[in-house]
Amino acid sequence: MDRSETTLSSPPAHRNTTRMSGFTTGDRVRVDIPDETDPDHDRYHGLHGRVVTVLEDDVSEITGDDHDAVIYRIELENEETADFRWRDLRPPFE
Repeated sequence: MDRSETTLSSPPAHRNTTRMSGFTTGDRVRVDIPDETDPDHDRYHGLHGRVVTVLEDDVSEITGDDHDAVIYRIELENEETADFRWRDLRPPFE
């Protein structure tokens, strides 16, 4: 899959710009992976961090959901960096 880095706060114009999360670079987020059988649940669920980069790939062509084209690179509070799709991110608990 083609994966390109962008500093845009929204996907390019040829993509559906209606995203459920609406997160942009610098936003504080919480990782929410409620499915305990998900391999990333124990490692990431409930952690907080900041969006450091917004990436794009072409997986939406496979899934049919334009939301899936956006990947958020998150710098977690434990200083680890990980990539997440929109469905795994929520606003933070303050």
